[in-house]
Amino acid sequence: MESDATSSALANIRFDVLQPSPLLIVISGPSGVGKDAVLNEMKARLLPFHFVVTTTSRKPRPGEVEGVDYNFVDLADFESMIANNELIEYALVYQDYKGIPRNQVTRALQSGKDVVMRLDVQGARKIRDLFPEAVLIFLVPADAKEWYQRLIDRKTETPESLKIRIETALGELNQLDLFDYVVVNAHNRLQKAVDDIEAIIKVEHSRTKPRKINI
Repeated sequence: MESDATSSALANIRFDVLQPSPLLIVISGPSGVGKDAVLNEMKARLLPFHFVVTTTSRKPRPGEVEGVDYNFVDLADFESMIANNELIEYALVYQDYKGIPRNQVTRALQSGKDVVMRLDVQGARKIRDLFPEAVLIFLVPADAKEWYQRLIDRKTETPESLKIRIETALGELNQLDLFDYVVVNAHNRLQKAVDDIEAIIKVEHSRTKPRKINI
């Protein structure tokens, strides 16, 4: 039996469970690696994250939905957002602008939700510079042939744009040291890739020194 002294000591101990700080998570990788597929699977699992809807000046592709895949605006509206400092970061990507709306991210973090955004490597580097404590995850295909076939199967590229994307991807692969984690998104293994990302997020929330995002 416990002594009165032990019981008294235990009664005075507090095991405080700290509320985890919300994370800013970047999913990046070369064009055609499956970033959209990964994010769509994360959404389908009803994970309690805020998925950032990027604003872009490009025209919608067939099947893309306004406010779900992107916020589509014309060039004049995008330039107005830049002038008014409404974007955390923006870049000219393959002749079209893409940017992350500031108020969308701020509201989500203030609500305590983890924020997940999809960015190219150029955008990921800007987020790292602005928010050193962000979690950066780089998606890679299982092999180069598989990745090339994905680009072909999309049927959205001209020979010229395909060449540009391949050259860009080769440069991006040389910047892996920018990222915290690498996840393989192999053909027909989408579930495994998303499982790996979930595991990374759980590990990050178990840190004794949590990341702090100041925005």
